[in-house]
Amino acid sequence: MSLSIRPAQESDIPAIVALVNYFADQNLMLHRSESQVWVALHDFVVAEMDGRLVGCGSLIPLTPTLAEIRSLAVAPEYQGHGIGGQIVGHLIDLARRRGLEQVCALTLRPNFFQHQGFQVVDRWSITPKIWSECVFCPKFHRCDEVAVLMNLTAEEPAVGAAPWWRSLAQRTPLPVLQWWAARQT
Repeated sequence: MSLSIRPAQESDIPAIVALVNYFADQNLMLHRSESQVWVALHDFVVAEMDGRLVGCGSLIPLTPTLAEIRSLAVAPEYQGHGIGGQIVGHLIDLARRRGLEQVCALTLRPNFFQHQGFQVVDRWSITPKIWSECVFCPKFHRCDEVAVLMNLTAEEPAVGAAPWWRSLAQRTPLPVLQWWAARQT
């Protein structure tokens, strides 16, 4: 049995959606539609074993320096064999090739991400994620996910002023910035 991780192709969309929605039906992740996956297809990778899609994940840019790992899933019968870690490793390599400084995720399994080198951070420290998708989530006001972050540059600390702040400030309405700044003091 040979595992390969490769960029997702259009023919993978139904299998990606089925895998992600299997876990979403258990309230473990968010549902994805075929059109949502299609729009982000160039950001998805899949794990394939003997011609069968057994895992997937995506690296979604939030700012020019920050991306989020989303839709990370491994088929139940293949869990516990390191496939999820290999997908995350592949996505981190992709983030480095794209010149990103940080990678984040919101997860119900922070220990998994900590084993991959991520640190648990305050959810508000990844503010671009909150305003790009979380505010539209039905779980927004009762979110049970934990924020994790990995710095890809050695000189940046995991906690504190995040590199994405500069780009966020350039495109965020002033009232939102003022509200966010007030929460930080």
